[in-house]
Amino acid sequence: MPSTDLWLAAPGARSWTCPPAPSAPAAFHAGLPGYAPTPLHDLPALAAECGVRRVLVKDESARFGLPAFKALGVSYAIHRVLGERTGGPAPELVAATDGNHGWAVAAFARRLGLRAQIVVPRGADPRAVAAIHAEQAAVTVLDGDYDAAVRRAAAEADSRLAAVLVQDTAWPGYTRIPQWIVDGYSTLLVEIDAQLAALGEPAPALVVTPMGVGSLAQAVVTHHRGRGTGTALLGVEADTAACVLASLVAGRPCTVPTGATEMHGLNCGTPSALAWPYLRDGLDAVVAVSDGRSAAAGRDLAALGVPAGPCGAASLAALRSVPDDARARLGLDARSTVVLLSTEAAR
Repeated sequence: MPSTDLWLAAPGARSWTCPPAPSAPAAFHAGLPGYAPTPLHDLPALAAECGVRRVLVKDESARFGLPAFKALGVSYAIHRVLGERTGGPAPELVAATDGNHGWAVAAFARRLGLRAQIVVPRGADPRAVAAIHAEQAAVTVLDGDYDAAVRRAAAEADSRLAAVLVQDTAWPGYTRIPQWIVDGYSTLLVEIDAQLAALGEPAPALVVTPMGVGSLAQAVVTHHRGRGTGTALLGVEADTAACVLASLVAGRPCTVPTGATEMHGLNCGTPSALAWPYLRDGLDAVVAVSDGRSAAAGRDLAALGVPAGPCGAASLAALRSVPDDARARLGLDARSTVVLLSTEAAR
């Protein structure tokens, strides 16, 4: 693997601290109809391959009847929005998406009797676009990339009094709702803690998380750096849209051109402004992987009973991409436990 595909933090990322995540989202989700923790699969064959003691995969392929972890952030953010808008007109929810985020917004809007408008870039996951239509949301297909879709969704929300932008990325002046979405993602990390405890496992040596704009990674950093677990954190991006890696190399947030990729949810050109300080200071490493590596990982996970889509399988591709000279820096040896976040279902 070319060295430009891997960024390693200076020593000290694991000692960086931040305030812990709130406890309210996990309690909120536990009270929703259909809530259940998603599985944490123990895969000895991968542990043997990767030279570690245990590889555990958090399987987000079925969350509240939807095929991705996005339902956690969306449901909690909408809950907070509605809590602030009592007595006024029902809001219309607006979002941009490469697929699963917009699907979740549309699904929860329908369940709550709200209108939704979803903006998608041309080339977004067609299965997700069809599902958004099926949830009775209005869909706008934009000639442009994900960043352009976000700008269009923000403009649409600004143009109507009752419209609310429910977006999983932040920029100056738009941070509250993205932060609620990040807070909502914390539930899957609370679940992992309980599942590890049930297995008699301490905090893992390494957690691997897919990244698009970096909001899930922000939740992962917050969880571990807010509790001082000492866990190493590895983020993974599509090599056609490695905006976080480019930003870390440059030392400042960067926008990169994006290309076609099967990892639709990672096809983002600009890191979230809210996530950036957490990614910069709290991640141990970031790696960019190709569609081919993700596809191979997806096939191997499927053979082991984990239905991982391209974005979810990227976590295994990332673990396999860590070069030998970086393993010790990430705490990888024969005694290590590794948790991979598989963020979406197979298509």
